[in-house]
Amino acid sequence: MSTSVRFRAAIFQTVIAGAFCAQGIAGAQVVTVPTTPVVGSSNPATAEPPVTRPTTKPCTVSLYSNEAFNDYSAHPVSYTPPAGCKGPWAKVVLSLDFTVTAGRQFDRTASLYLGNANIFYGTTAEPRTALSPSWHVERDVTDLSALFKTAQTGNAIVYNIFNSTYNGGIYGNATLQFYPADLRNLPPEVPDMVVPVSGTNSPYELDSTSSELKTTVTLPRNLTKAYLDVMAQSQSNDEFWYLGVPNDVSSELETGGGTAFRETEVTIDGKAAGVAPVSPWIFTGGIDPYLWEPITGVETLNFKPYRVDLTPFAGMLSDGKPHVVGISVYNANSYFLATANLLLYRDKLRAETGGDVIENTLFSAPVPSVVENLTTANGAVTGTVDVASKRTFVVKGYVNTGLGRVETTVESTVNFDSNQKFNVATSGVPEIQNINQTSTVDSKTTTRLGFLAEQTATHWAFPLKLDYSFVQNTDGTYTQVVSSDQQHEVSESKGINGFSLASSSTVEEVKTSDALVYNSSLSAVDSVGPTASSASYVSKDSTGNCFSRELTSAARVLTAVQDGKGCPAKRW
Repeated sequence: MSTSVRFRAAIFQTVIAGAFCAQGIAGAQVVTVPTTPVVGSSNPATAEPPVTRPTTKPCTVSLYSNEAFNDYSAHPVSYTPPAGCKGPWAKVVLSLDFTVTAGRQFDRTASLYLGNANIFYGTTAEPRTALSPSWHVERDVTDLSALFKTAQTGNAIVYNIFNSTYNGGIYGNATLQFYPADLRNLPPEVPDMVVPVSGTNSPYELDSTSSELKTTVTLPRNLTKAYLDVMAQSQSNDEFWYLGVPNDVSSELETGGGTAFRETEVTIDGKAAGVAPVSPWIFTGGIDPYLWEPITGVETLNFKPYRVDLTPFAGMLSDGKPHVVGISVYNANSYFLATANLLLYRDKLRAETGGDVIENTLFSAPVPSVVENLTTANGAVTGTVDVASKRTFVVKGYVNTGLGRVETTVESTVNFDSNQKFNVATSGVPEIQNINQTSTVDSKTTTRLGFLAEQTATHWAFPLKLDYSFVQNTDGTYTQVVSSDQQHEVSESKGINGFSLASSSTVEEVKTSDALVYNSSLSAVDSVGPTASSASYVSKDSTGNCFSRELTSAARVLTAVQDGKGCPAKRW
């Protein structure tokens, strides 16, 4: 966001804040809300579905209840495995509920760790004078089952500045639900080990391209597969990284530097091992807080990790020697927070596997192209700034398993493209910035054992369109108009020797717009424009399962919830 936009955002926060109410804080607690969005409500809403549940009766373990996150510290939590559901589990679900009391508060990062491993990461919603938002999030954490087999200590983190000025109190509940497996609800194949790659019970701060989160691990001698679930969240100067421009024009365009390109790099022993895209998450205080009431941005309250396939390195990692796993963000500009979990599978037939990397064409860093086409005339800078990056690479390795030599080849193409248009006055207004950004990853993993070749193809995309304008009116007032269109697409298909086995796809979209009018001194909001937003979520798979939900809102109230529209009609 430009310097002037940041200034106006601060003004806007002051205007909508409201007075401190100590009596409301004293008895505050979590207000639980339905898992399905409610028409007429201003609570945060998303079209994402709740986690599907097995038919068995779950055992529930509480991690914390009515926890008050009203300080700038980590809150210790402890976990003991459920005695009545010893596993294996058909599914493990983490459920969280949050409430922020009415008043003034910024969006805050929320995370939860057990044994240094991250099990939840997201942000909180902002309140207003007459709005105390409550919301529910949940995630499938079955892949972390190995972590839940033993007692763990950890931390719940919502670093919250809480005083007479920032008086919105944040409260939360967190539970784990364990669903026993049976003949109808079979246990899935899950990683045998979960190894955290993070700071001590918290995300790690990455201030520049050279900043790196590093963890040294000595792993079992019989690994067969390895994955890394990565999350990198933008903060501070990098919160609006997608609005960035090259450093040489950042001053005249009044926006952040480092360009609009960011990318997460994964290394093993200092050498490039994988790439994870950076999601353009927008928090509930982003640009114009009214944009995200009640429908929040894509994944705003519940970030999804990106999974990097490190299986070509599994044989090398099984040599019994220490190895260093590193995470960095290219172009980090103070700063990103990063956390990750290594998910490891072990051979059931052999105590030692061994193997090596055969091929790795991944270079250590991307080389983005930048094109500036700007003109200064009549007191304004107009034109375009484009930045693009494309990386195609192959990583191949083998493991000597109990069934024989297994070769894994990961072929990936990582694309990033950002096109920005500007009309920025050298002093004063107008200030217009429009962006059209697309980040995609297409990857194919081939696992070969003898004559059998299993292939998994994945597609990940996160397009973002954002139009921003701030202009002066003839009466001396100012109008700010913002529109945003976020989309997130994920698909996967599997086959053996060219025969299709299964496929699935998910598409989520959030569209929102708002107009605000400021008075001539920029000290107050004279009126609030017609905020309108919509959200849709459609997931399908080759077995016929389908979920579809559409939401609409107006004037910061949910106006409609429609399920099933995006799914084909059932045939009996």
